[in-house]
Amino acid sequence: MLKIFTSEDRLMVWHIHQRLVDMGIPCSLRNEYAVGGAGELAPQDCWPEIWLADEEWLPKAKAAMDSLKQAAEKQFDWFCRQCQEKNYAGFDICWHCEAERPDPEIA
Repeated sequence: MLKIFTSEDRLMVWHIHQRLVDMGIPCSLRNEYAVGGAGELAPQDCWPEIWLADEEWLPKAKAAMDSLKQAAEKQFDWFCRQCQEKNYAGFDICWHCEAERPDPEIA
């Protein structure tokens, strides 16, 4: 077994784990419920972890995680064409005027 990822962001760990499972990469999630140990243990020792069943899957797992990272980095803050308000990458509708986010291929 080989630990390949850990983070304090539980949702990110679960998302990556599920993507690896969907790709047929044998891996397991550990420390899923260890958050209750924080205080008795160092916080980072309570973070969820993804472990590979076998080291031979490491190149495929790394490629999948790199792909996820690149997809996340492609998101960018944007300015509304209608009211010129700045919106964060996670918004698809302007928070100020409710105009839809422009298509990045066209913008």
